[in-house]
Amino acid sequence: MTNGQGRAPAGPPRRTDARLNRERLVAAARDVFAEDGPGASLNEIARRAGVGPGTLYRHFPHRSALLTAVLEDRIGTLCAHAEDLLASEDADDALERWLRAFLAHARVHQGMGSALLLEPAGELGFDCHQRILDAAAGLLARARSHGTARADLTADDLLQLVVGTALSTARGGQAGQPERMLDLVLDAVHGAPRRAHGS
Repeated sequence: MTNGQGRAPAGPPRRTDARLNRERLVAAARDVFAEDGPGASLNEIARRAGVGPGTLYRHFPHRSALLTAVLEDRIGTLCAHAEDLLASEDADDALERWLRAFLAHARVHQGMGSALLLEPAGELGFDCHQRILDAAAGLLARARSHGTARADLTADDLLQLVVGTALSTARGGQAGQPERMLDLVLDAVHGAPRRAHGS
């Protein structure tokens, strides 16, 4: 069908606007939740996105829907970073760079998972832990094959160590402490296995 001038009509602009508004809302929510936590003002998120509250609620009818979208966006970025690093030349360096990115993610997004459990209809619809675990497992396996990562360390062990670092440094602490603690974790990753207690 043509528009009377021999040209097909352009694509529906409303769909494009809706997609852009959703992207702006997720980007604004990512920043506001990082600053003020999962209970941050939704009106402030709408304001930063440059849309009205009505537009926010059309895309995200409840807070958990917006929290889920932000978490999925950040985990997607984290896992894509892991995929890129799998192609890098230095396997040990790739693992370290991703673990530093994961530490930053864990520190910024603490409490989001718990907040989702408290919200109605708060099911994620995707397994965030499994996606992160798979990303860590790929990098760890490559470091074990081509680097110096110890053989008795599992990807789940590694994630627990980094999450523990994020949690233990959540409330202030010394400047640079999270990075120093991660350096200790990395020393353990590349160190020799210790003999089990009592053996």
